[in-house]
Amino acid sequence: MPATIMIVDDSRTMRDMLHRTLEGAGYLVVEAVDGKDGLERLSHLPDPPEAIISDINMPNLDGYGFISGVRSLEKMQKTPILVLTTETDPVKKERAKQVGATGWIVKPFAPAILLKAIERVTA
Repeated sequence: MPATIMIVDDSRTMRDMLHRTLEGAGYLVVEAVDGKDGLERLSHLPDPPEAIISDINMPNLDGYGFISGVRSLEKMQKTPILVLTTETDPVKKERAKQVGATGWIVKPFAPAILLKAIERVTA
């Protein structure tokens, strides 16, 4: 069974690009439109996804709140979470790391680099 990757991003265009990239590499993809939606969708999945790709700047619940929420779930404490954002501020990157992010990728993303990052964190 293919590995499942969750995408959490408020941009439809970005979700579509990520979905195509991941699906093309053989992954199953679950999408959420923001952090709040992401936590709700996670609560309905039978098993945790193998990895999560999350934006930081989103309405309702931003990436920091989403990551904190994911890490508060016992079954999700070791799930890799990659932040995919336009932000390059080292303070924001450190904040994401402190709440539990596994890695940080700056948009726009190169599909090959993103897929290597997914392979690395799910190995």
